Amino acid sequence: MSVFPKISLRLEVENYLKAGFMNKEILSALGKQEAERRFETLLHNLSHPPSFTTVRVNTHLASVQHVKNLLFDELQKQFNGLSFPVLQHPDLQDVLLIPVIGPRKNIKQQTCEVIVGAQCGSAVLRGAHVYVPGIVSASKCEYTVQVSLGVGVRMTEPVYLSPSFDNVLPSYLFLQNLPSAVVSHVLDPQPGEKILDLCAAPGGKTTHIAALMHDQGEVIALDKISKKVEKIKQNALLLGLNSIRAFCFDGTKALKLDMVKDTDGEPPFLPESFDRILLDAPCSGMGQRPNMACTWTLKEVMSYQPLQRKLFTVAVELLKPGGVLVYSTCTVTLAENEEQVAWALEAFPGLQLQHQDPQLGGEGMLGAGLSPEQLKRLQRFDPSAMRSLDRDIGSLRDASIEDLVWLANKDCIGFFIAKFVKCKSTQ
Repeated sequence: MSVFPKISLRLEVENYLKAGFMNKEILSALGKQEAERRFETLLHNLSHPPSFTTVRVNTHLASVQHVKNLLFDELQKQFNGLSFPVLQHPDLQDVLLIPVIGPRKNIKQQTCEVIVGAQCGSAVLRGAHVYVPGIVSASKCEYTVQVSLGVGVRMTEPVYLSPSFDNVLPSYLFLQNLPSAVVSHVLDPQPGEKILDLCAAPGGKTTHIAALMHDQGEVIALDKISKKVEKIKQNALLLGLNSIRAFCFDGTKALKLDMVKDTDGEPPFLPESFDRILLDAPCSGMGQRPNMACTWTLKEVMSYQPLQRKLFTVAVELLKPGGVLVYSTCTVTLAENEEQVAWALEAFPGLQLQHQDPQLGGEGMLGAGLSPEQLKRLQRFDPSAMRSLDRDIGSLRDASIEDLVWLANKDCIGFFIAKFVKCKSTQ
């Protein structure tokens, strides 16, 4: 059932996105009708939440089973004894899956209404409370008094039944989209290594990397906005991780141009200083869900490709020979994903594209001139890959664990991952 219309984009942006999803390679492989159907499915699915809420367990402080039991008890409290399944992902052992039920039908209009902004509305659809900063206006009723005091308000009849994680097991859980959790496993950090997270805020992947290293080694996190850097530090402290050092620094300037010995361990860094680098690049964010409207201009959307290439160039220079570089985005555009891979392989002959483990997403999208083998080495989580489904408690009880995990892997945010190895020095 379509509860919301498809995502609303500026016409110039929608045409740009459509050109990518209906390029010559795709039209040749799928035909015009199927390509158009997939693009319309993409626009529709972007306005709806994914099928599952995913949380990552902080394995540095507790076992997955212990946290799973605590979370199950918490969900029963939230939903008055309604038994929600909490699944451990078989390929991402530190990730738990909680189904999102809905959309609900025949919702009654309430006498008390609160109108919120698009960002707040998207968060509410995934289980968040409403607070003052997200409110645009409200009708005169008892709730407006509560809201003015800064107290959270819940919808009496939510469109989607999704758990709230406000202050729920904050030292044990980190709310994170499934593909974002895949990235750190693909990077495969090892204890004792020196690792750089080049665009790190708010620190979800940074803290995941540190946990996978058993907090042994050094994780350098950079972001050029000071408030975001403070958030990284707060998350590291909350999760009990001591191997993280966060700096307010522009990643495009992180390469030390003179060869004076690096003595203080602060940015900028000497060439070939890191064993592994994660470049979760700034992007147009057009894979985020639910997203009912995007007012960005085409100029804004297209501004990210050159910035990503600057950051990528710095990352290659900072990586040791034999080191691993993982590039990721939370967008669906061809220009910021497969075209960047094609550019990188041509610009840096010493890089080799690698197979990824785990491989939960689909292969890369046609259109950038990459070979079939190269496309298989990429991961694209594509919201156009399947039609949206209505989900209720009954259908969940009847589904197998394998079917639920398959659905979680397929019906998630739009995301892209590429993994490279630096085979020889660039010095």
